[in-house]
Formats: sequence, C-alpha cells, structure tokens
Amino acid sequence: METNRQKKIAGSIQQDLAEILQKDANDFHLKVIISVTKVDITSDLSIAKVYVSIFPTTNRDQIFKDIAENAQKYKHLLAQKTRHQLRTVPNLYFYNDDSLDYIDGIEKALRGDGENPIKNPEILPKRKKI
Repeated sequence: METNRQKKIAGSIQQDLAEILQKDANDFHLKVIISVTKVDITSDLSIAKVYVSIFPTTNRDQIFKDIAENAQKYKHLLAQKTRHQLRTVPNLYFYNDDSLDYIDGIEKALRGDGENPIKNPEILPKRKKI
C-alpha cells in the first residue's frame, strides 16, 4: 500500500519526467508524443518504475530503447528539476506501457474492423489448464 508521501513523490516525478522526455523528443525532432502514464515508487524511495507510452507506435521500440539506455541522464535532469523538492532522486527503471494498443484493439473489435473472436475463436489466447 502506497503512503501519501510515495503518492506525492510519484506524482511529482511523473509530471517532471513527462516534461523532460517530451522536450528531449522535440529537441531531436521526433514527431512523437511521449507520456508517463504511471510511476510506482518503492517504500524506501530508492527505485521508481516509470511506465512510458509513445504515440504513434512507429519506431516505438527504438525510442523506448533509447530512453531506457539513458536512464542515468534522465535521473540527472530530474534531479536538477526537483532539487528543492527531493533530497535524493530514485533510480529510474523504464517500462513500455502498451495499454493504448490494447484499447485500440478493443475499439477495432467493437467497430467490427478487426477479427471477430466469436466467429474465429482461434485468435483468442489459449488458457492453460491447472
């Protein structure tokens, strides 16, 4: 269970990191929208799991790889931005948030654009028997 302190720090990191990532994307003339969808922070405030969503999805894997490889750079930029709010900045671990793809698939199925799982049950993932 998250404490109020964890929630406040996670919210601050989420907002500041979203600004940093989007500014970085604009500086490299990438025509993408990078948003930080969620930040989970450990109780000792040493690790932050940052969930990043990138739209449009073209070149998403490469952009995400670049973000993950430059985690130290983003930690430093975040430390500069939050120097009056946080004593220490947690280590950042980035995760790709593909929930937009999942939502898009549901919307296509509802509109009838995608394959219908009722007519073709083979497209559904198989359940494992326990």
